[in-house]
Amino acid sequence: MTQVVLRVRLIDGDRLDVTVDCPAAQDQDGAVEHAVAALTDPSGVLRCRHANRDVVLFSRGVAALEVAPLGPVL
Repeated sequence: MTQVVLRVRLIDGDRLDVTVDCPAAQDQDGAVEHAVAALTDPSGVLRCRHANRDVVLFSRGVAALEVAPLGPVL
């Protein structure tokens, strides 16, 4: 299982750091591709974690994703 930390910018301008788990991905690039593919569809959703909470991101509310080499600070 690969985890990747993404900084999500929402359409209202807020930012949110989330952790995405991708059991099928072998590396960070595969996990990022999984997240992007999930959010590409207008009705797509992405299950992730923010701190100790489960979060579901809806693609229509996401403006941008940012991936840093070490990930954003949670």
